[in-house]
Amino acid sequence: MATCSAWPRWQLLRTFDNWKRSTRWFSENGDIGWFRSLFVRKVDARKDAHSNLLSKRETSNLYNIQFHNVKPECLEAYNSLEAEVQNKLHHDEDYPCEVVGSWNTWYGEQDQVVHLWRYRGGYPALTECLQKLNKNKEYLEFRKERAKMLISRRNQLLLEFSFWNEPLPRQGPNIYELRTYHLKPGTMIEWGNHWARAIKYRQENNEAVGGFFSQIGDLYVVHHLWAYENLLSREETRNSAWQKEGWDATVHYTVPLIRTMESRIMIPTSSSPLQ
Repeated sequence: MATCSAWPRWQLLRTFDNWKRSTRWFSENGDIGWFRSLFVRKVDARKDAHSNLLSKRETSNLYNIQFHNVKPECLEAYNSLEAEVQNKLHHDEDYPCEVVGSWNTWYGEQDQVVHLWRYRGGYPALTECLQKLNKNKEYLEFRKERAKMLISRRNQLLLEFSFWNEPLPRQGPNIYELRTYHLKPGTMIEWGNHWARAIKYRQENNEAVGGFFSQIGDLYVVHHLWAYENLLSREETRNSAWQKEGWDATVHYTVPLIRTMESRIMIPTSSSPLQ
């Protein structure tokens, strides 16, 4: 009966040398064709920016989210000063901007205030507003006074996902959760595709406030804003999502897209339209 035997060492070496010469020839001639196709996954080129594919074209809203780290001893004075200026800008029709919400962080980074502004009309509205503010002496004085209360500040310009509801004023009392996801570059479209199907699992209790992705500032950042009656309501609402068929698949496919994530529990300020 015939038996299988190992190849002699010289034959293995010659076979390996032949393989190296053939792949070197393909590489030098700029075409390894079928050989490379065995190992390299083909990805079709994207035909448009993800901002055009995922945002609401019909509204052209642009959002500015601001994170202000306030000196602990100045937090009360800061809230009072900020509320006064926000109310003036919010109700002044000459400025194409409006306050969506303002919050003090309860759990997360302490002594931090988060503001969300909306510019109806996109970048032209933002430019117009900034030009007018830079000529407003009262506003410039406000900025000088506010600067004395701050440790640091940063912001991002955002667009809203087309499949999320637009954030509108709501009655309280509520607590708010801002969940921030830093995605791996190149995964925003995939994230949007999964959440476009998944958002229906998280709207039964009216907890979905808004969903945004960054355009300027830290890139490939997603912010989901949720509202709950209290922390217990948050836990119950999030647990109930796991009872819906399909939610587990959303988590399974989106978690690998995330580099880091963060959750803030926030309390609205007295002047915030989102209460």
